[in-house]
Amino acid sequence: MGRKEDNIKKAQALMNKHKAIRNIGIAAHIDHGKTTLSDNLIAGAGMMSEELAGKQLLLDYDEQEQARGITINAANASMVHEYKGGEYLINLIDTPGHVDFGGDVTRAMRAVDGSIVLVCAVEGIMPQTETVIRQSLKERVRPLLFINKVDRLINELEVTPEQMQERFIKIINGVNELISSMVPPEFKKDWGIKVEDGSVAFGSAYHNWAISVPFMADSQMGFKDAYEYCKNDDQKTLAKKAPIHKILLDMVIEHLPNPIVAQKIRIPNIWHGDLDSKLGKSMIGCSEKGPVALMITKIIIDTHAGEVAIGRLFSGSIQRGQELHVIGMPGKNRVQQVALCVGSDRIPVEQIGAGNIVAVNGLKDAIAGSTVSDDAEMEAFEKITHYSEPVVTVAIEAKHMKDLPKLVEVLRSVAKADPSIHVEINQETGEHLMSGMGELHLEITEYRIVNEYGVEIQASQPIVVYRESIERPAGPFEGKSPNKHNRFYIEVQPLEEEIVNSILQGTIQSEGKIKDSKALAKQLQDFGMSKEEAKKVVIFSGPNMFVDTTKGIQYLHETMELCKEAFLEVMVKGPLANEKVMGVKVRLVDAKLHEDSIHRGPAQVIPAVRQAIYGAMCQAQRVLLEPKQKVFINVPQDVMGSATREMQQRRSIIEDMEQDGDMTMIKAKAPVAEMFGFSNDIRSATGGRALWSTENSGFERIPRELQAEVVGQIRTRKGLKPEPYDEHYYAA
Repeated sequence: MGRKEDNIKKAQALMNKHKAIRNIGIAAHIDHGKTTLSDNLIAGAGMMSEELAGKQLLLDYDEQEQARGITINAANASMVHEYKGGEYLINLIDTPGHVDFGGDVTRAMRAVDGSIVLVCAVEGIMPQTETVIRQSLKERVRPLLFINKVDRLINELEVTPEQMQERFIKIINGVNELISSMVPPEFKKDWGIKVEDGSVAFGSAYHNWAISVPFMADSQMGFKDAYEYCKNDDQKTLAKKAPIHKILLDMVIEHLPNPIVAQKIRIPNIWHGDLDSKLGKSMIGCSEKGPVALMITKIIIDTHAGEVAIGRLFSGSIQRGQELHVIGMPGKNRVQQVALCVGSDRIPVEQIGAGNIVAVNGLKDAIAGSTVSDDAEMEAFEKITHYSEPVVTVAIEAKHMKDLPKLVEVLRSVAKADPSIHVEINQETGEHLMSGMGELHLEITEYRIVNEYGVEIQASQPIVVYRESIERPAGPFEGKSPNKHNRFYIEVQPLEEEIVNSILQGTIQSEGKIKDSKALAKQLQDFGMSKEEAKKVVIFSGPNMFVDTTKGIQYLHETMELCKEAFLEVMVKGPLANEKVMGVKVRLVDAKLHEDSIHRGPAQVIPAVRQAIYGAMCQAQRVLLEPKQKVFINVPQDVMGSATREMQQRRSIIEDMEQDGDMTMIKAKAPVAEMFGFSNDIRSATGGRALWSTENSGFERIPRELQAEVVGQIRTRKGLKPEPYDEHYYAA
């Protein structure tokens, strides 16, 4: 029996031994070496050839990932590691580092209990490193640190051991600062990373070696020895003496919690049901005998097996043939297969228990972010909030009319597998809008539609998604129903910034029915809203709210559902350019209603309320908000001028410039609309010597002098009159 088969047998035997399980994620900035590291850990555990490790990129099994040399999907693998005479099952998720695929990192963090954060010794802590640590801590996932590419410091930058130590201290202190600023107070002391206790390791994922203080104590091998091996170009011997998989997996087992310990900390944070209920106790105790509670974090589409849902099982056991509910969907789904993942392979098992990361076929109603249980009434897990939202859109059409029905199906599958992609399907025109996090995100998705799903498409040039808002309070504005029997009086105000941010971060529950109006009112008061108003919030639509401040108006209660519908319609299509609205508080201050319900049906109320909101927003001075990105560029000093010129041509603001040796780090903020084609331009401007990355930074007001022109372009593109006329609102 080969080593791989032997390992698979051991993995199956360990699945039900909670104390021997570790669920970990590998997270870092793009190009800091995550996938190479994952490969070497898997190879060390005997799951693939050691010669190919770091070259094969087992977890980048998607051909686009291999062609571009980046990770696009979070990939899963399970392996067995021996430590101090015991055997442990390690379920590992390798996550993407590119900002366009940040949604995958957020979802992966929901499935794991600990993470190895990689930092490149040469580049240090980068913007995306901060983001992944923040994502990790928000999910109560404990981070460890691996400083990678140490060999480059020695061989390329030729630093002395003393200079190297300074650099390491700077990185470790930086990571600790991030942890202590974001971690809950009770974990501050224990979750900091320290070299001396072995929660930090150093090495080279590419050359397959690593060292840590506990390893140095056991092996009598010092940091100076590692330095000499690198200097003498003998990293092969070093890899034999200090194999990376041993050092890092030992660190994982020693410092990261098993599912029983982790779920006690994590469940109260990610599930807001009754912790004393049967299900609550079962999840906190990680019991296999309790009800099933599975959180789906990823859907992959397999050409042979169809949709495979991958997620973390927090309670109960799943077996073939079992019937499960996807919470929020009618009907049951029958489990066709249960498996463990190793890269692109899935190893079928009869049954799998709580505490594991599992792959399940047959959950046709599930999407990434779904809660699955054998109890249809289970309270769903806390929604996974993504740090950024789609800001770039392309219009997609099928090349051949016969493919149109298939394209609709494919787009639904794409949106299911990747919730960061938003799809709007227009059955009448045959045009479909697909929005993503950036140019690359959409390019990859288009490639998949053609090559994996086999539908030929034509895509428009990418266009930017804008938002609409208002500048000042206005109203009351009167909206009359078409039959003139009903009148609604609406005021609008800019919504408090703190409330907008809390909605975007998911701290305020803003979707669906308001569950606990008292708790919500208290939250809103803490953010500076008056007590009276906070109690009267009726509904949210994204970062906008509808408040009913009226008192004692007859028949209003019966009409409120229609008022909500009108509000939701306006928030999706604003009065400036039919873009979504953001940061607006709509207040219903008065209403006069006909006593006969026949005269206040949907055809009367919805247009009246809609026109009143539109009219008030027109009086409040409408503004257009554009998406912005933070741009970080690392360049040698001699081409710094070309890089800053390139940024200034794109309406960007340079916020900071830092020097580190002969390299300069430029931090700027630029509109997404101006960043198309940036990668080619920055390469030619700097002769390919710039390293750069971006991070989404929300929506900001477009410069006043550009607003009319951009609004005109958006309206023309949507087939509307170029001028956003105000008159027809007033005439209503």
